[in-house]
Amino acid sequence: MRWTLKIEPNKQKVEQLAKDLQIDKTLAKILCQRNITTFNEARKYFRPSLDDIHNPFLMKDMDLAVARIEKAISNNENILVFGDYDVDGTTAVSLVSSYLKTIHPNIATYIPDRYEEGYGVSYMGIDFAEDNDFSLIIALDCGIKAIEKVAYAKQKNIDFIICDHHKPGKEIPKAIAVLNPKQEDCNYPFDELCGCGVGFKLIQALGVSRNQTTEHFVPYLDLVATAIAADIVPMNGENRTLAYFGLQVINSQPRNGIKAIIHQIKKEELTITDVVFIIAPRINAAGRMKHGNYAVELLTEMNLDTAIEFAAAIEIFNADRKDLDKKITDEALIQIIDNNEEECFTSVVYKEDWHKGVIGIVASRLIENYYRPTLVFTKSGDKLAASARSVKGFDVYNALLQCEEFIEQFGGHKYAAGLTLLPENYENFKNKFEEVVKNTIDKEFLTPEIAIDAEIDLLEITDKFFRIIQQMAPFGPMNMKPVFKSTCVRDNGYGKQVGADKTHLKLNVFQGDNQKTYNAIGFNLGDKIEFVQDEFDIVYTLDENEWNGYKSVQLVLKDLK
Repeated sequence: MRWTLKIEPNKQKVEQLAKDLQIDKTLAKILCQRNITTFNEARKYFRPSLDDIHNPFLMKDMDLAVARIEKAISNNENILVFGDYDVDGTTAVSLVSSYLKTIHPNIATYIPDRYEEGYGVSYMGIDFAEDNDFSLIIALDCGIKAIEKVAYAKQKNIDFIICDHHKPGKEIPKAIAVLNPKQEDCNYPFDELCGCGVGFKLIQALGVSRNQTTEHFVPYLDLVATAIAADIVPMNGENRTLAYFGLQVINSQPRNGIKAIIHQIKKEELTITDVVFIIAPRINAAGRMKHGNYAVELLTEMNLDTAIEFAAAIEIFNADRKDLDKKITDEALIQIIDNNEEECFTSVVYKEDWHKGVIGIVASRLIENYYRPTLVFTKSGDKLAASARSVKGFDVYNALLQCEEFIEQFGGHKYAAGLTLLPENYENFKNKFEEVVKNTIDKEFLTPEIAIDAEIDLLEITDKFFRIIQQMAPFGPMNMKPVFKSTCVRDNGYGKQVGADKTHLKLNVFQGDNQKTYNAIGFNLGDKIEFVQDEFDIVYTLDENEWNGYKSVQLVLKDLK
């Protein structure tokens, strides 16, 4: 593990902010590191407001999209809401279809089959639209590269509205409207929305002529917050506002489908981390193990008892998914060793019967073992399909771009992508990808980094200090939970390994002459027990621990040396 302290911000700005907000300098420094340097910026950050949600008509083509949907409504056309099978796609389809049903009866949804159709807009989906007399398809969380498919639909007199957030290629599909803030000629003020976020902007725009304000759309934000958390988009700007209010909906009045998932886990209040690790995997499990339609049915179900039945079925999918991803991860790790690839710059593995639904999770698991850009391939029809995952700082999308000659199609982001190729190109692709990464990656990126916000004495952790840290939530990329470093701490002698197989570390630490001890837990740090006999340094985040109704601040250790 590399420990790196973040760059010190401007000292005068820190001092001024500390004075204006009446907080200590450490907290002011952390805010300045996040580009929050004035009283007004801090107020906006700590007190998100619905007024911070941008006018949807600032997005390129929004007026065209709204006009086409209004025309479909007045002509009584059938509208098909089409979306990807992951969390971002299924939440987007649930959001847009449930709103459209409040203003127009002829709405249906379509999620492509992960195994038969693969990612994105599909010919099967367009044929389904033709067979069932749909003249308008709204594609969510996909479509920005569907040039041939949109042209195919046009031949059948089917119009497309594309709502996507993936990187556009050189050519844009000739749809009626393309809503994607990442387009170079789109002047929308925030370009890091998720797919469900773009869908939210569409319904927000449709509400304008119906005199519906942003408040009217707050009940839909439980879906948007779930997608933001699951899709790992930056937790700043408009995303942070949408997630902040979405979390409030999840914790107060969630839709029945989310209520049914929460009902099974018996947790009082959910954080964005709970959404990532509890709600999102269950929604995802439906599309991974069975079909994304299950997720849409769960998220749009109006009857709570029925939603609870759906959630119970999805719970089984999720358990199956966990077993499967563990089994495939073990097989992939053996493959790396058998091929003598432990010292490579990349992990590229393939087995034809690996379950396509979990290869993305397996890629993430492999990175926990071999910290480097990773691709996991499986057979999909007569092609090979892969999920790619990257390490912090390395753009895997750009690396794939340099291997284009061996790829049939691909799409994605800096840190995650999907692709297909012909079986005969696998070895050539694998060699080229290794070569590209070897020649372009900064070698430092191959060691996991812990970025530290500030070095502090344990004494600085007061109730007020912790309360302000909590108010910085929701956390996520670009607004991560602050990480602290404290040096020369000691354990009070009761430190021990805990957990069924002693994998975790439980300590009570203190510093210097100050005898106040702090409860600390280090997940998967059990093997570091030997370091705690003497003084040691720690990096950690702060969390609230509740035991027998008593709440206290707990240090969550990330590493110690």
